[in-house]
Amino acid sequence: MSNIKKLLEGVEVEWKTLGEIAENVSSGGTPNTGVEAFYGGNIPWLRTQEVGNGDIWSTSIKITELGLKNSSAKIIPANCIIVAMYGATVGKVGVNKIPLCTNQACANVQINAKIANYRYVYHFLLSQYKYIKSLGAGSQTNINLKIVKSLLIPIPCPNNLKKSLEIQQEIVRILDSFSMLTAELQTKLQAELQARKSQYEYYRNQLLAYPMEESDQSSLRSNRSATSIQNSDTLMQPLSTLNPHTGNSVLQPRGKVEWKMLGEIGTFIRGNGLQKKDFMENGVPCIHYGQIYTHYGTFATKTKSFISKETANKCKKAHKGDLIIASTSENVEDVGKTVAWLGDDDVAISNHTFIYSHNQNPKYLAYLFQTQAFLKYKKTKVVGVKVIDIPQKALESFCIPVPPLEEQERIVSILDKFDALTTSLTEGLPKEIELRQKQYEYYRNMLLSFPKNNIKA
Repeated sequence: MSNIKKLLEGVEVEWKTLGEIAENVSSGGTPNTGVEAFYGGNIPWLRTQEVGNGDIWSTSIKITELGLKNSSAKIIPANCIIVAMYGATVGKVGVNKIPLCTNQACANVQINAKIANYRYVYHFLLSQYKYIKSLGAGSQTNINLKIVKSLLIPIPCPNNLKKSLEIQQEIVRILDSFSMLTAELQTKLQAELQARKSQYEYYRNQLLAYPMEESDQSSLRSNRSATSIQNSDTLMQPLSTLNPHTGNSVLQPRGKVEWKMLGEIGTFIRGNGLQKKDFMENGVPCIHYGQIYTHYGTFATKTKSFISKETANKCKKAHKGDLIIASTSENVEDVGKTVAWLGDDDVAISNHTFIYSHNQNPKYLAYLFQTQAFLKYKKTKVVGVKVIDIPQKALESFCIPVPPLEEQERIVSILDKFDALTTSLTEGLPKEIELRQKQYEYYRNMLLSFPKNNIKA
């Protein structure tokens, strides 16, 4: 930092508009939707919602040459600054690292390299996000090309462009290094998190994958039709005694188990009557079905939301030890997601949920709902296309191993440790990245806070 301070010491600064330091500023265009010939080509086409304060290496949609001709979009070269002008991302900035075209809600700025370093301008515009957004109008504070062109950029040593570019490059070097450290940390921690999750899932599936004895199969066949045991082919697989990654032996289930359908050992009650609009800051604790797969983990003792006593009187309630199961979702992975309620107070439940009352270890059952056996089973039972549901009868027919309560407790204690480790890493990841981001912003503001005493009227 001492070197950059020397470079900035006594430096004259001139504020120029983005239009003055750009070779070209343009917006993109969108081919007519619904025309198959315009899409599925090899030309990357960027949408406004894909601009998110960072480098852009790919796009989710590609168009054809015919699609490009039928829009006002032009292919822009790499290393342009792209500013989102409409929608939820208005004011956000990106840099395209590949040639591409954009939709009409993007401002594409090609910087004149003889005047300014494009990454210097990029970092400065990042620092102006709130200001740029405030310049807009309409319900989503949209901006336009005129506003983008008028944005002011500080140019150090305007009368000595060689020195000016040297200063800009040094600022870029420092800020890019902080950005790179943040990106590397995010990649590293996400890899660690995935490895931890994989390890946790491996042990969970191993501990809960009881081999089914012949006597259990005979008993089940005598009481139910073979079609009711959809998950038996998975559960009958012999339990591996070795971790395939390390070769070490794993903790295995102990003791004899009985195989029961969930409907035999508990009761399902469908939730009712609770909507998001009923939420309050205080009151009776409640759980909405959407929160089960977006907020809660394996178990919960406190709720995120509350409702009034009047609303709660109309709702079904889960008691301590009950499972709360999401019966509806937009995908198969989330439907059937389960949280064990371990709070002392009864909790109100929304529609699109089931309450499962039983006399087993609630965490043991909740962990069973996370296994590959249940995932495979529910894939054959869900109904719907855009909205996915799992019927009550399907849940009642799901067959599980029921060991003694002491063995359930032993398994839960092991899985709780893995769950805690994974949760701590999940919570620590965004906190650490947030600290790095604040560090970057601190130095960015220090390096780019030039006095505004030379602004053209």
